[in-house]
Amino acid sequence: MNLSRLNPLSATSIWSWSTEARLLRWLTYLWLFIGLVVLFSASYPDGNANYADGLYYFKRQLIGVALGLVVFNLVLRLPLRYLLKVAQLFLLGLLGLIFLTLIPGLGTTTNGATRWLAFGPFPIQPSELIKPFLVLQGAYIFGCWYKLKVKVRVTWLLIFGAVLAGILLQPNLSTTALCGMTLWLIAVSAGLPFSYLGATAFGGVLLAVISMSVKEYQRKRVLSFLNPWADPMQDGYQLVQSLLAVGSGGTWGSGFGLSQQKLFYLPIEYTDFIFSVYAEEFGFVGCVVLLLLLITYATLGIVVASQSKNPVLRLIAVGATILLVGQSFLNIGVATGALPTTGLPLPLFSYGGNSMIASLMAAGLLIRVARENTEAKVVPLPNRRPVEPNRRFKVIQKPQAYTQMKRKRR
Repeated sequence: MNLSRLNPLSATSIWSWSTEARLLRWLTYLWLFIGLVVLFSASYPDGNANYADGLYYFKRQLIGVALGLVVFNLVLRLPLRYLLKVAQLFLLGLLGLIFLTLIPGLGTTTNGATRWLAFGPFPIQPSELIKPFLVLQGAYIFGCWYKLKVKVRVTWLLIFGAVLAGILLQPNLSTTALCGMTLWLIAVSAGLPFSYLGATAFGGVLLAVISMSVKEYQRKRVLSFLNPWADPMQDGYQLVQSLLAVGSGGTWGSGFGLSQQKLFYLPIEYTDFIFSVYAEEFGFVGCVVLLLLLITYATLGIVVASQSKNPVLRLIAVGATILLVGQSFLNIGVATGALPTTGLPLPLFSYGGNSMIASLMAAGLLIRVARENTEAKVVPLPNRRPVEPNRRFKVIQKPQAYTQMKRKRR
């Protein structure tokens, strides 16, 4: 195996890629660069106060970026048919890890949720890592829906349900909703009957309502979203501080590193509310630039999906675009008060190695689909009889009439 191919900046043969693939590759790097710059600023005060090292979070994020770029470049080099073969194994393995987090003593609890497994200094969050494999397997199942037996369909629907149930029990309603919506939109793009889709949507909404009825903190989040100023020091505190940060940015922002809300006013400013720090430091203009980047990325994702003639590849492009751009808009909606407060990270911005690896893998899947859309198809030539060595050249005899005519002229 040529390890130089894992170099994320390797330019070998990229000029043979399609225009969409090249643009998506460089937009991913630009998105990642902006995210690292913002994380450096947003996490510095917290790292300095809690660990006596302002670069604590930034250095750990670089490890996640390095691993994510290796996965990203590996996905770019591997044909999707190979990834689809191993997707179900990774999906089932990560599903097992999700249920391991629910066993007392194995899962690590943070802020009331048990979502991590401690493996040395770097905890694993299976609910984040499973996202790209959920897209791969969902695209395969729904893309080949009418070719599969009923038993296979039902089996995988139950497995998808088990994934959502396991994430919900952690509890992690926001990630459950994102994974459920991603699978549902993939199924819509596959053209499944609306009777199935409608029943599934109703079941998902009903499950969310039941979860919010049982979990008091989830119910308080929704109620505080409707009027955060009713309790600005308790349930509405996060959203109020986020709105203050976004509003303080003005047109041009306070400047890089000069956010005031990140100085222990805005909670978890380097993960869920990192967009608020970005909006305060770069202002309305910076927010417009970021939104244009996301819209451009989404447009290219739609173009790649529409160009794909293979239904499975088309659905992979749809799912990867939803994971990256859809999740980004959900995070921004939370930070600006347009949506209830959730725990979804901003892809390629928020701190977290698991989220970084999953996001870069999703980006790699989208670019890989763009590559395979334009790859030339090899057409096998018909078998030919081998030429005998002593008959390599054939002497063409001139017609007899031509020889006689030439003699008469002489």
